[in-house]
Amino acid sequence: MKRACLFALLLFATSVAAALECAAQLKTGIVFREVSVGQVTYRYEVFVPQQWSPEKAWPVILFLHGTGHRGVYPPGDTTSVLAKLFVGYQKKPEAIVVFPRCPDNGWWDTPQMEALALAALEQTMKEFRGDPRRVYLTGLSMGGYGAWYLASRHPGKFAAVAPVCGGIRTPPTLPIPPVSTARNPYSDVAKKIGKTPVWVFHGSADETVPVAESRKMVAALKAAGGRVRYSEYPGVGHNSWDRAYAEPAFFPWLLSHRLPAPVRARQSAH
Repeated sequence: MKRACLFALLLFATSVAAALECAAQLKTGIVFREVSVGQVTYRYEVFVPQQWSPEKAWPVILFLHGTGHRGVYPPGDTTSVLAKLFVGYQKKPEAIVVFPRCPDNGWWDTPQMEALALAALEQTMKEFRGDPRRVYLTGLSMGGYGAWYLASRHPGKFAAVAPVCGGIRTPPTLPIPPVSTARNPYSDVAKKIGKTPVWVFHGSADETVPVAESRKMVAALKAAGGRVRYSEYPGVGHNSWDRAYAEPAFFPWLLSHRLPAPVRARQSAH
């Protein structure tokens, strides 16, 4: 009888362990989640590296897409729209990536979409044990505008920022709201971003968002004593993101930065 009970317990323990292992496996790759902002519920994608484990804190990248991928995911639909395009740039995936999706006619540099992006980020941080000192921000085109917007609105939140073919003032071809309405918007944004490391990318032949937008922001950051690097691709049009995210140094550079440890953590270490 005792042997039978022990065997049953062993079988149960093995089943539980297998179930937990399967649950952990289901959390890797591209997964879908939802978050509510006010009265609206949004679905979004998350990429979780295959080697993910809750035993350690993980770096997290917030990615903001461009106008071409605005929309909503139908209920129950798990067809990736954003993650499948971006994760291929990571040759050796080491970070969790959050992909909020802006609905039709939405813009990242508006309060509602700002709230969506941050809510998706915070929810992902909690579920997948994101490291608050290693949170990064990047976006392309409209998402590049969003990257400038969020970085200036939340200085000290992101360890590094990488806007691709973005800008500050409304471009001539898209009704993207301006990131700043100050007399000198570039200087205003640069001062707010402060010492956050920034890597800016743009194509010199961009006819959608003028390359002057990135050039002016780089100049403003340098004038403000910021930490900035700039890559401009001669003859490249609006799609500079393929070149930017394929840069061998891009992900190593991004993930090399960390925010300072909180004051209490530093004091307890002594």
